[in-house]
Amino acid sequence: MALRVIQWATGGVGAAAIRAVVQHPDLELVGCWVHSSDKDGRDAGELAEIEPIGVLATADVEEVLALDADAVIYSPLLPNPVEVERILRSGKNVVTPVGWFYPSDRDAGVAQACADGGVTLHGTGINPGGTTDIHPLVFSAMSSALTFVRTEEFSDMRTYNAPDVLRWVMAFGGTPEDAKNGPMLKLLSGGFKQSLRLCLDVLGFAGDAEIRTTHDVAVATAPIDTPMGEIAPGAVAAQRFQWDAVVGEQTVITLAVNWLMGEHHLDPPWEFGPEGERYEIELRGDPDTFITIRGWQPETVAAGLIRNPGITATANHCVNSIPAVCAAAPGIATYVDLPLIAGRAHPDLR
Repeated sequence: MALRVIQWATGGVGAAAIRAVVQHPDLELVGCWVHSSDKDGRDAGELAEIEPIGVLATADVEEVLALDADAVIYSPLLPNPVEVERILRSGKNVVTPVGWFYPSDRDAGVAQACADGGVTLHGTGINPGGTTDIHPLVFSAMSSALTFVRTEEFSDMRTYNAPDVLRWVMAFGGTPEDAKNGPMLKLLSGGFKQSLRLCLDVLGFAGDAEIRTTHDVAVATAPIDTPMGEIAPGAVAAQRFQWDAVVGEQTVITLAVNWLMGEHHLDPPWEFGPEGERYEIELRGDPDTFITIRGWQPETVAAGLIRNPGITATANHCVNSIPAVCAAAPGIATYVDLPLIAGRAHPDLR
């Protein structure tokens, strides 16, 4: 029998997750929670821009929690541990791209909720939750005596169709002070530091590694036209976040994201370089390994506003994890606790 799935929130990731669940042979969408009243009562397929599927979205939390379901894909903009604990205690496994990639003692409440509900919580995604942890760990099997691991994203943020998030959460178009004092660094660090700790522990680097964080911005030198509106000269038009794990004085792991509103009119004059948008994974050991991942960024800004492959990949990683998570022992499960996660063939090719 197919596993019964609820989608929690229908932003970009949530809508892509609905589409992936519908295509997955082992899953069935049975519920959908939405935050906004204008989505309440609408067909989940319509919200995902596919054919109606007969599942109506609801803003009523109690109604969703009362559903008979095996798993919830939890994908709001920000995680709410109290909300997640309620879902877990209702007896539903949770897969999410917004946290719990490698939990710590601070997550005791969520761990207890897993035990109370007899279910499992798994954090996954793309960055963090993919290129920053599981992918370098998989490729590390080809090397010995590792000395350095780096994962880095290079993305044009004009393709991210969330103008309010770009402006008011990420502070693009604001002052450098807005960006430096805004919430984004803290929000990102919550996930990326978990990825760092996971890699440090699994690869066996010294447990007393120091984690250092940097956040740099570039400003516009001329007006930059973007889908979120014009970025004026002097306003933030690019940002770079980096997390380093240092053992002694040697950096052993670096995680970084480079988010640019295009490559023109920036100070400093950052650019993607001749290789363009991409994800990179580098491991130094015996032998060295270098991987470039393409396809997770759209080919054009216009195409990204219609369908962003990175958002779709994030949703797919969540959806494809559901069977393994539902079969796992109760608790918070990381990648090292689960078997291999794989996708499924296209329905026409099964």
